[in-house]
Amino acid sequence: MSLLLRGIGELVTNDPARGAVGPGGLGILRDAAVVVEHGRVAWTGPAAAAPAADEAQDLGGRAVIPGFVDSHSHLVFAGDRAAEFAARMTGRPYSAGGIRTTVSATRAASDDDLRANARRLVAEMRRQGTTTVEIKSGYGLDTAHEERSLRIAREFTPETTYLGAHVVPQGHDPAGYLDLVTGAMLAACAPHARWIDVFCERGAFGADAARAVLRAGTAAGLAPRIHANQLGPGPGIEVACETGAASADHCTFASDDDVRNLADSGVVATLLPTIEFSTRQPYPDARRFLAAGVTVALATDCNPGSGFSSSMPFAQALAVRELGMSPAEALWAATAGGAAALRRDDVGRLSPGSRADLAVLDAPSHLHLTYRPGVPLIRAAMLAGSWT
Repeated sequence: MSLLLRGIGELVTNDPARGAVGPGGLGILRDAAVVVEHGRVAWTGPAAAAPAADEAQDLGGRAVIPGFVDSHSHLVFAGDRAAEFAARMTGRPYSAGGIRTTVSATRAASDDDLRANARRLVAEMRRQGTTTVEIKSGYGLDTAHEERSLRIAREFTPETTYLGAHVVPQGHDPAGYLDLVTGAMLAACAPHARWIDVFCERGAFGADAARAVLRAGTAAGLAPRIHANQLGPGPGIEVACETGAASADHCTFASDDDVRNLADSGVVATLLPTIEFSTRQPYPDARRFLAAGVTVALATDCNPGSGFSSSMPFAQALAVRELGMSPAEALWAATAGGAAALRRDDVGRLSPGSRADLAVLDAPSHLHLTYRPGVPLIRAAMLAGSWT
């Protein structure tokens, strides 16, 4: 069955090559229509020129955008760190030490409990317009629990990331744990993952260890990405560029050389402003990256410790208010930018052949996503041609 969506006041395609116009490369069409067939976009264009379809649905002048692509999240966990958040808000700095608290709770949880929590969070994301999500492990930190985390994550998305190299668990020698992460743990986890990641930061893994993790993962068939330059200046972005990572995530403390390296290498800079909101660290300056020609993505980094928000609209509002992005740039980064960070060309856009992942706004324009922060504007979301 084909479905014609008509009565679209503003359609964001992220496909300016099709003759659509609009700021920031959004490819905006007004008074538009979309035809969906077999879970894919079959046609986009002016409503007056729309072809016939088996069914039609009028959206009443609402705006339609590509579904958000959240390319960085940690959804398989147990426990709660609200007290840690409250302490930070009264002056205690974030140092990543709380990860071990979540590890203890996650190890103690049943498969059903972890699955139910992940399902709840994915549904929460769907209600806010996210149609593609990446999910990392990293709260197991031993072979059995990391493998379990990825098996559960795989039930919700093909974009799963092995993050055994999150921190060194208590009682482990760093060198011995690195051998485990790049050896037996990797062998158990690789069948359930598409990506490998490492937290390259003080208190976690240094440059040499990060290189070893990413190279071992690449040899096992996983594609690299990296947590880089979150807590302070460091080598993470350099390692990302050296190893051909798809993205360097956080980039809060990026040097001028880091920015140039990202632009030259094509590594996506994934910015996570909900983390700076929750940790009270400085926000990254997105204008530096954009001015240098770096591809920028936005993601939530939804996790129970440093930033427990699943809202891509909130990430965009912060990007506009605190990172110096325009509303159009923020929307592109949350859709096409996230797709680039996942090396996907079938999501993050609405053009013939792309997956029919979209969100309908209770608003006439995409501008309302950041013009009206905190307001639930997602009227409905479609995933692969089906309303969720």
